[in-house]
Amino acid sequence: MARLTLYNVIIGMIVSIGTFGYGYGFGAFITSIGQPGFYKDFNLDPTSKYTANILGAVNALFAAGAAFGSLSQGWLADWIGRRKALAASALFSLIGAGWTSGSPYLAMLITIRILHGFGLGMLICLVPLYLTEVSPPHCRGLMSGMTVMGFGLGYVAVAWVSVATYFAKNATLQWRLPLALSCVGPLGLLVGIYFVPESPRYLCWIGRHEAALEAIQRLHRDVDDPENSAAKAEFMQIRAQVEKDKEEKSGYVRMFTKPSWRKRSFLVLFIMFASQATGVNGIANYLVLIFGTLGLKGVMPLLVYAIYSVIGTIAAFVACFTMDKFGRRRLFLIGFPALAANLLIEALLQRQYLGKTNQAGNTAAVACIYLFIILFQFIDAPSFVWCSEIFPTTIRAKGIGLSMFAYFVGFITFSTPGPVAFRNITWRMYLIYMALCLVCEIVVYFFIPETRGRPVEEMGALFGEEVVLHMTLDGRGLVEKTEGVAFEQIEVAETKGE
Repeated sequence: MARLTLYNVIIGMIVSIGTFGYGYGFGAFITSIGQPGFYKDFNLDPTSKYTANILGAVNALFAAGAAFGSLSQGWLADWIGRRKALAASALFSLIGAGWTSGSPYLAMLITIRILHGFGLGMLICLVPLYLTEVSPPHCRGLMSGMTVMGFGLGYVAVAWVSVATYFAKNATLQWRLPLALSCVGPLGLLVGIYFVPESPRYLCWIGRHEAALEAIQRLHRDVDDPENSAAKAEFMQIRAQVEKDKEEKSGYVRMFTKPSWRKRSFLVLFIMFASQATGVNGIANYLVLIFGTLGLKGVMPLLVYAIYSVIGTIAAFVACFTMDKFGRRRLFLIGFPALAANLLIEALLQRQYLGKTNQAGNTAAVACIYLFIILFQFIDAPSFVWCSEIFPTTIRAKGIGLSMFAYFVGFITFSTPGPVAFRNITWRMYLIYMALCLVCEIVVYFFIPETRGRPVEEMGALFGEEVVLHMTLDGRGLVEKTEGVAFEQIEVAETKGE
């Protein structure tokens, strides 16, 4: 089978700088609201309902920008290619980050977060799109999982930067410096994209077959396969399936009229909305405030959040490294009920100890929040991978865009009312999230198929579509369906691009 090379890994790491930028940019505002200087500069009372509404508005508009960015990249990536679309999204993110950090007025900061969200919304789609299209089937979970690992490291970076800036004597520097450093990720991707090749699947789609074969051979070169038979087999399968898929018109409307595409579209809408229905961002976006209600003072909410981000990122790495062994579906089936149990325990603990000085009870409540982010990785990491791999090349960018649109709609749905909800109904919010997790478990059990180890060109078989060529088990040849049910092996001869 196609080999995972060091070159392939390095290319993946460069592209994943984009999701590092997403994680850092996304988390920058989460930590800003834990800085006293933020409230001082904008004359806000941290405990007022007005401030809660402002915080909800900032997060909602950011998510709205990200939602439209996720849809926009669908046609942009198909129009100018994956590589150029990554560069364009990095540029949007860079401008948005710089402008946000320099906004002198609250109204401007709220508005410009839309632009920042637009660029980051494109990035969070384009990175898994590219990684899926350059990954060998047997380790696609790990490679596409770099999306989650990237933004996890972004969360960690901004969390610890914010802990450090909390001690700055300049109140404005406390919260503006973390926001300003949101420029680092997009800038790094703009520099690194020069060394990244175009996706071979996109090259096949636009008819540049020689370039596609060359890219595959370079990405998956194997010293134990001097004839490059695995690369040639992969190229033949990609080319044949892309030519078949190009017979269908591709567009967002067609994705809901063709039955097999409609099923996939509804499932990615569900799985990404479901990840938000767990309450992850409804909790995480205001975690420094929640920790404050559990008796933590001064820098401690920021410090505990930084530790929370480290634990979550370690769990994300574990999920990504085990996903190809255990499968996406199994992680979903474990994750949702485990989160439901965790949320019930958290609700009961906060019901008993919220606003009180019982140290043991408050510590247990904080520990449950830590456990929450660990369990959430059973859902988060495989959801990005699963949604990235089930669509054919002709609509993959739009399919991922659709999934992330649902992600950000879910973000708005559960995050925007978060400050007011936790202020008014407190621990009962966890019961709502718990019930939603149980509903999601039922849907996953009946409708989500396993995709582990299957070439993306063969995903259509899971949804009733024709697969033109099948890969042999060793990945170095192809099989072709004959008139009966048997398959005939195709010899992978010297393959020319045209």
